[in-house]
Amino acid sequence: MLHKQVMRLMGNRFEISVLHPDENWANEQISSAVAEIQRIEKILTTFSDDSVCSNINANAGIKAVEVSDEVFNLILRCQKLSEITQGAFDITYGSLDKRFWNFDTSMTELPDKSTAQQAVALINYKNLILDNENKSVFLKNKGMRIGFGGIGKGYAAEMAKKLMQRNGVESGIVNAAGDLSAWGYQEDGSPWTIGIANPEHKNTVFSSLNITNTSVATSGNYEKFVMIGGKRYSHTIDPKTGFPVSGIKSVTVITQNAEMADALATPVTVMGLKVGLNFINQLKQVGCIIIDDNNKIYCSDNINIS
Repeated sequence: MLHKQVMRLMGNRFEISVLHPDENWANEQISSAVAEIQRIEKILTTFSDDSVCSNINANAGIKAVEVSDEVFNLILRCQKLSEITQGAFDITYGSLDKRFWNFDTSMTELPDKSTAQQAVALINYKNLILDNENKSVFLKNKGMRIGFGGIGKGYAAEMAKKLMQRNGVESGIVNAAGDLSAWGYQEDGSPWTIGIANPEHKNTVFSSLNITNTSVATSGNYEKFVMIGGKRYSHTIDPKTGFPVSGIKSVTVITQNAEMADALATPVTVMGLKVGLNFINQLKQVGCIIIDDNNKIYCSDNINIS
């Protein structure tokens, strides 16, 4: 029997499901997963002054901050991801001056290039200094900020999944606002079926996938975007130019690890169709589905959807 709970965590809708005949046992496992996500949220949040993330940011340009192995290794993975995506993913993205972008009101024109460049001037993962011996993190320039918005939900989903697996949950799903990780099988022995959201109508699906021991994450501009000069601009900002990206409505990444799926979806959007597909095709056991502004569907070499 499938037992499910929905709650708000990390500012997002989480849905955790466990397949097990004993309802009480299943709910205990879900509660332990929720506690794990809340633990991670306290570490990574930028909305609390006493979080590890806020402490690192407060000491930007001042001193290195010693952190736990868990936080150090997560930031190290973020730095490596920043390198392999050539900055399309950048953990220092928190430095963005958001005053220039308000996708909740009717933007009618893009800012000039120099203004946009000023907004992203402090974003540079190369100015994030990691000391492996002391497990310390240092942001070289005052005003720099790290943020886990591009990876935090996926990391939390992955950690919650692993905790439940260690506790003996053989089949379940952690859905972190669309960043989803599923393992095991449904009650009838078939794989889990998940829908890929239609960028035009987020409550409808254009395709479905049968998955097990797989994670899926989608980054899309179907909820926050502006139309300027007949062109759709996403709320996703290119860290290099300071301009919103255009050309892609949504990117869905499919891989085994929820953290990796979450972290790759946005940089593929930033890279654009051709470069993004080429990048994914070079990664082992990673696939993606891209929908462009004209609703045309593109898949990486290892994905075949009907």
